[in-house]
Amino acid sequence: MSDVEAGVNPVCGRPRMLPAVRTDVTRDLRIELLIHILDEAFDRAGWHGPTLSNALRGVTAADAAWRPRPDRHSVWGLALHAAYWKYVVRRRLTGASRGSFPRKPSNFPAPPERPDDSAWAEDLTLLRGEHQRLREAVAAFPPSALDQKPAKSKWTNAAHIYGVAAHDAYHAGQIQLLKRLRRRPPDR
Repeated sequence: MSDVEAGVNPVCGRPRMLPAVRTDVTRDLRIELLIHILDEAFDRAGWHGPTLSNALRGVTAADAAWRPRPDRHSVWGLALHAAYWKYVVRRRLTGASRGSFPRKPSNFPAPPERPDDSAWAEDLTLLRGEHQRLREAVAAFPPSALDQKPAKSKWTNAAHIYGVAAHDAYHAGQIQLLKRLRRRPPDR
């Protein structure tokens, strides 16, 4: 029996905290970890602060459509942008064809001309649906393909998955800032 099989750390010779794990099981655990990371950034409790869903909770259509300046993004635009990139990563993982995202323009879809609570609710449903479809694609993804790169990409499939989670966390922070700017008293 080797040291690894016996549960001994080959570097320091002390017992391992966790038993040695077979490579195929470790690969399956990578998928589980990636799903956990996606969820932690989107709608589970995350140590980093508010998740994307938490940042969007309680935001009205009027607040979501507000921009600090005409050339800046709104909360609404950022929510649609996050939904779009979940769609892109899912498409890259599954090999699905382009062109089926329901909002245009693609990367930063425009909020409706007349923002109202119904349209805002529909776009939040779109975001949640894209997250769920991405989760399902990751759960079904072959672990052996995590280290491969999709066509025309310099990033691995695993990097796309944890990258979209980081993207959610990044935009959750932007949304928190926009909400604070919206509530600030006018300059004197």
